[in-house]
Amino acid sequence: MNDAAPDAQRRRNRLTLLAILVLFFGSMLVAGVMRFADIHPAASRQKGELLDPYTDLREARLRTTAGEPYEWSPIHRVWRIVVPAPAECGEACRRRAKDVGVVWEMFNKDVSRVDVLWWCASAGCDWPQGLPAPTTLRVIAPDPARAQLPRVDAAGGLPVYVVDPNGFVVLRYAPDADLAGLREDLNRLLKLK
Repeated sequence: MNDAAPDAQRRRNRLTLLAILVLFFGSMLVAGVMRFADIHPAASRQKGELLDPYTDLREARLRTTAGEPYEWSPIHRVWRIVVPAPAECGEACRRRAKDVGVVWEMFNKDVSRVDVLWWCASAGCDWPQGLPAPTTLRVIAPDPARAQLPRVDAAGGLPVYVVDPNGFVVLRYAPDADLAGLREDLNRLLKLK
C-alpha cells in the first residue's frame, strides 16, 4: 500500500509539470504565430489610417497668416494636428474645429507638445469665429505643400492629419471620423520619448 501512494503522487507531479510546460511553450507558440502573421490585439492598433509611405513635409517652408515662419524643430518633440481648411469653410469647419479643440484640451499636461495647424487653402481664412482657439493654434497661410497631404480635398468634410516632430505625415483621419481615435493615438505617441 505504501508503493501506491508514491506512484499516485508521482503521476500528479508529472501532470503538473506537463501542464506548466504546455502553458509556457504554448503561449510562446501562440505569440510567435501572431507575430509572424502580423496579428495584433485591437488595443495596440492605431485608430487613424497609417500612411505608408509617410508624406515628407520637412522641406515645406510654412508661414502663419501673420507672416511668421513655422519651424518643424524636431528637438522640441512637438506633434501636430493638421486640419486643411478649404476655401469655402462653413458649418463642417466649425464642427471639425470644435472637435479638434476638445481633443486638444484632453491632453492636459501635454498640450504644449501638440500644435494645432489650421492650414488654409486660400487667403482670408481663419479659425472659426466664436470658438475657443487652442493656445498652440497656428493658422497656416496657403502653401503649395498643402497638396502633398494624402486625399486632402476629400468630399464630405475635413480630414485631419497627425504630423510627427520631424515633419512626416503619419496618420490620416477621414472627414467623417470620430476624433476620439485621434486622442487615443496621440496619447500613445506622446508617451514615446
